[in-house]
Amino acid sequence: MGKRAATTGRRRSRGKRSSKGRLILPVLALVLVSLGCGAALAHLQGEDDGRDTAAVRPLPTATTRSPAPAPPKPRPTPTAKPTPTPKAGPKPKPTTKRTTVPQAGAGSFTTARTTGRAVGTGGSLRRYRVQVEDGVDISAREAAEEIERILAHPRGWAAHGRGRFQLVSEDADFVIRIATPDTADKLCAANGMNTHGELNCETTSGVVVNLKRWMLGSPTFAGPAQEYRHLIINHEVGHEIGIRQHMGCPGPGRLAPVMMQQIKGLNGCRSNAYPYDEEGIYIAGPIVS
Repeated sequence: MGKRAATTGRRRSRGKRSSKGRLILPVLALVLVSLGCGAALAHLQGEDDGRDTAAVRPLPTATTRSPAPAPPKPRPTPTAKPTPTPKAGPKPKPTTKRTTVPQAGAGSFTTARTTGRAVGTGGSLRRYRVQVEDGVDISAREAAEEIERILAHPRGWAAHGRGRFQLVSEDADFVIRIATPDTADKLCAANGMNTHGELNCETTSGVVVNLKRWMLGSPTFAGPAQEYRHLIINHEVGHEIGIRQHMGCPGPGRLAPVMMQQIKGLNGCRSNAYPYDEEGIYIAGPIVS
């Protein structure tokens, strides 16, 4: 009985020790598992954001932040107001300056009371006076001064030794008359020429200039009436200094001679109002009459 009791006591004592051991081991395992999970969690956080796992910074404590101020509202861009287009006013009517040439005149003439100096480098002196038919709206003095400039032109007769000319009011060697078409026809017809109310002529007493040609020029002449007046005076004074025959066109595209009756057609030539070209060469053509 004593032996059994001792054995029973040892069994009870061994049972107590195993019971404590069973309680301690699970607790220890649970602690080890918790530590391992914490280390694994710390390792995963370092991989995710790229920071060094040896010194993981503590997460910042959340604080209450004041809301960010709203951005200022953009100011509206001012739009430029369109400039109002001014209303077009009434279109001005084109003004056409008409030159009226009277068909007939008084038949009497006014002489330009002016005297000029002699122009020219050779030949005999020819004095001339200028007359304008009465009732015509042209100043005799102004017409005389214009004719004086024509005869003194560097491409004219006087500049090349074909005569000297001087404007006078009396004792003239010949006269230059500006007459209406009807009067010009009468003066030319008295010398056997039919001018048809259109042409000029040279008579025994001098030059007759048709007012129509003086004012309007010629439809065949490529230039203004002021330039055509050079052709009138140079052509008729050419007869006065001894060139009795007319000339024709020297060739297509060339300058027409001043002694050509250019108003009757150019025949391929270019209209020209001067006896000489710009190089001082006389402009001639075939004789036609």
